[in-house]
Amino acid sequence: MKHHLFQKQYHLMLLPGMLLLIIFSVIPMVGIVLAFQDFKMGLGLTKSPWIGFENFKYLFDMRDSKTIFFNTINIAFWKIIANSVIPLIFAILLNEVSKVAFKRWVQTIVYLPHFLSWVILSGIIIDLLSLDGVVNNALQALGMEPIMFLGNNTLFPWIIISSDVWKEFGFNAIIFLAALTGISLTLYEAAEIDGASWLQKLRHVTLPGIAPTIVLLGTLSIGNILNAGFDQIFNLYNPLVYESGDIIDTYVYRVGIVQAQFGLATAVGLMKSVIALILIVISYRLAGRFANYRIF
Repeated sequence: MKHHLFQKQYHLMLLPGMLLLIIFSVIPMVGIVLAFQDFKMGLGLTKSPWIGFENFKYLFDMRDSKTIFFNTINIAFWKIIANSVIPLIFAILLNEVSKVAFKRWVQTIVYLPHFLSWVILSGIIIDLLSLDGVVNNALQALGMEPIMFLGNNTLFPWIIISSDVWKEFGFNAIIFLAALTGISLTLYEAAEIDGASWLQKLRHVTLPGIAPTIVLLGTLSIGNILNAGFDQIFNLYNPLVYESGDIIDTYVYRVGIVQAQFGLATAVGLMKSVIALILIVISYRLAGRFANYRIF
C-alpha cells in the first residue's frame, strides 16, 4: 500500500511539469502544418491552401539561406570550442589555488555574468563598443581611429563568440572543477615523488583523469551546432551585420513575425529542428560509445 501511495505522490509531483510540457511544447506542434501551406490568417490552419514542399524549395532557392546556415554553424561551432577549452583551462588553474577564500571570491565573480540576461549584458556591450564608448575613447586617446565594432562584418561574429564566453565560462567550469576533485591525490603525490613537474602532472595525471568528462561534453555539444544564441544576437545585431551575424533563429523571427511569412518561417524552423534532432541522436550515441554515457 505504501509503495502505491508513493507512486501516486510522485506522479502528482510530475503533473505540473507534464502539463507545462503538453501546453507549450506538444500542442504547438500542430503548427508544423504551416510549413506545407500558403498560410492565410483569414483562412486559418484548416482552410489555407496546401502547397506541399514549396516553402522548402523557396528556402533553398533564396540567396539568404546559405548565409544564415553558414553563420549559424560558424558561430555555434566556435562557441562550442571556446566554451569547452577556456572553462577547462580556467578550472585547471583555479584548482591550483590553495587559498580557499580567494578561490571562492574568484568563482563568485566569474559566475555572476551567467545569471544576467542578454538584455542587460547587451546594453553594457553596446555602451562599451559604440563609437563614443569606452573602447573607442581609449583608441582615440592612443591616436587611433574609432572602430565601428557592431557594424563590422569581420569583427561582429568574434564579438558574439567572445562575449558569450565571458558570460558562460565561469559557470561552465563547474563541471570540470567537479571532475578535478574526483582525481585521487595519491596520484599527484606519486608523481611528485618521481620528480614530475607541474606540466608533467598536468599531462599524465590531470588530463587523463578528466578525459571522460571532456569527451562526454564534447560529444553532447554536437547537438547544439545549430544553436548560435538568439537572445544574444537579437539584442546586438543590426542590418549592417546581417551578412555575418544573421542566424536561423533571428531570420525566422524577422520573416515570421515582422514580415508575416508564417509558412516560410515554419519551414526554416522545422528544418532546423529535424537536423538538430539527428545531431542529438548522433551525439548521444557517440557519448555512449566513447564516454559510457547512458540515459536510457
